[in-house]
Amino acid sequence: MRIKYIDASEMMANVLAELPPEPRLSVHIGDPDDDGVVDLAAEAEVILNGHTTMSADLLARLPALRKIVFLGTGASSYIDMEAAATLGIAVENVTGYGDRSVAEMALALLLDCARRVTQMDRELRAGLWEPREGLLLQGRRLGLIGFGGIGTEMAHIGRALGMEIAIWNRSEVAADWRDCQRSLEEVLASSDMISLHLALTPQTRGFLDAQAFAAMKPGAIFVNTARGALVDEAALIAALRSGHVAQAGLDVFETEPLPAESPLRDCPNLVLAAHAGFKTRDAARTLLAKALAKID
Repeated sequence: MRIKYIDASEMMANVLAELPPEPRLSVHIGDPDDDGVVDLAAEAEVILNGHTTMSADLLARLPALRKIVFLGTGASSYIDMEAAATLGIAVENVTGYGDRSVAEMALALLLDCARRVTQMDRELRAGLWEPREGLLLQGRRLGLIGFGGIGTEMAHIGRALGMEIAIWNRSEVAADWRDCQRSLEEVLASSDMISLHLALTPQTRGFLDAQAFAAMKPGAIFVNTARGALVDEAALIAALRSGHVAQAGLDVFETEPLPAESPLRDCPNLVLAAHAGFKTRDAARTLLAKALAKID
């Protein structure tokens, strides 16, 4: 069996080298275009895909391919799942590898927004000394939209910081968090900070729209480390510009990398990160080990 990891970073390749060897696997470091993928993996039966878009046309050019192991939970954001199914290509996600890492990124964005660290950093570098008013997290309500592994980790972190937790989830949550489960309307209207942790599906695409942002508590902080397409970006920008949402932190975007012309870049009350929530060596080690276990 030929196995090809088509888009490894230097860090992922280094972490992979620390794991027990897989002799059938070859690794390409870099981000190939469609022709590059075909050149690399024309004879591969299994592909490890970290972040490469695979359209129906590209999949049709890989006749030997029988399985794609997507290194994360968002395969449908990158791979034409319908075309894969038609071609008999199985697509598997890897889950539960970096819940704590992503939750800690959400916390980092939340703290940055609450204390306006990035804003003051930019101002100081430009010669302006302006101590900005911050917001204490202790005693505030943290609203969590989605309560899988990452949302659960975020709840533990919030509780450790003395925050009140309010949860909206599509299904009933575990018994020890059930007292915190609320309606979506209540979570939006009463939370001082909201952190988004939904999976992206056809039903959740654009889940937070203009109506949802308008329903948020005035002056709320919003953080998204889940998927950019869960959010109507134009609606978020409008809410930020009006001040109804006071600050936001985003690690994910509808289009990645974030285009140079994106109006998100012009929002001063917005902290941006480059989809790095998962990117710790600890999470990478677990991710790759789980991915290799899915090869056969």
